[in-house]
Amino acid sequence: MRRWWEARLPRSDQLLLTQRNIYILPTRAGLMLAATVLLLLLASINYQLNLGYLLTFLLAGCALVGMHVGHATLRGLQLHLLPPEPQFLGNGSTLTLELASTRKTPRHAIAASLLDTARQQAFVDVPAGGRSQVHVAFAPTRRGLHAIPTLTLETRFPMGAFRVWTLWRPAAQVLVYPQPEAHPPPLPAGEPRAGGAMARQAASTGEFDGVRAYRRGDPLKLVVWKKAAKAGELVSRDSQQAQRHELWLEPALAQLPDGEQRLARLCAWVLQADRLDLEYGLRVPGVELAPASGEAHKRRCLEALALC
Repeated sequence: MRRWWEARLPRSDQLLLTQRNIYILPTRAGLMLAATVLLLLLASINYQLNLGYLLTFLLAGCALVGMHVGHATLRGLQLHLLPPEPQFLGNGSTLTLELASTRKTPRHAIAASLLDTARQQAFVDVPAGGRSQVHVAFAPTRRGLHAIPTLTLETRFPMGAFRVWTLWRPAAQVLVYPQPEAHPPPLPAGEPRAGGAMARQAASTGEFDGVRAYRRGDPLKLVVWKKAAKAGELVSRDSQQAQRHELWLEPALAQLPDGEQRLARLCAWVLQADRLDLEYGLRVPGVELAPASGEAHKRRCLEALALC
């Protein structure tokens, strides 16, 4: 029944809340209030209590006004999902929802959550004629490209007697990278270029042949400043070795029986090679990325590992 209901909701990263997609039902407190009002009405009729009638109709009127105010809190809201950033498996992902209002009065106590984890709610108030952002946690259990699950926004403002909510199916997807191995081995040896000498084994520190310890008198242009800023260690590019060798990363080099463990090691190697500012290539089934460096190349390699 739930799958059929959700299939009727079109996927979109933007949604305008109207009376067609807002639902309202009394809460347990609202049902108790209705029973109390009914009991007061019966007692007032039985004993002909004028003050009893006044109290009964006052409570009933407050409940009806509260229902109208709660429905108006969501009606007219414009919802927008900001593009989610890729995340590593195990770190979780944060979905940022932007709520915009054109009403001249503020909207209070709006809760956002995933439909499957409705108890883990994030609350936000939307100012009059303004915008607010609310963050919802999303923790995928496997790597790859994930569709964002159905979201729900609700409010019980002002009395808590009625629950007003809506369902939203965003169209965006979240890319989840493999979880990097915690303590990976050193980077593998580089492959000799065409016509070059045989590759030497990588140093035990995990550095590739094209990088060596800084020597006095090395030109400043050969210093790997990115590594110096991150690790506080001065290293220089060995241009002679870098010209003779290419660093290629592929699952066979991981030397692990499980495919997911191989991808985790490759992911750690990609991050390690990027920290050292090395040129590296990646070979996985169906994808071969030529050796390069930089943030864009790192993202392409991580995306290939996530979708492998």
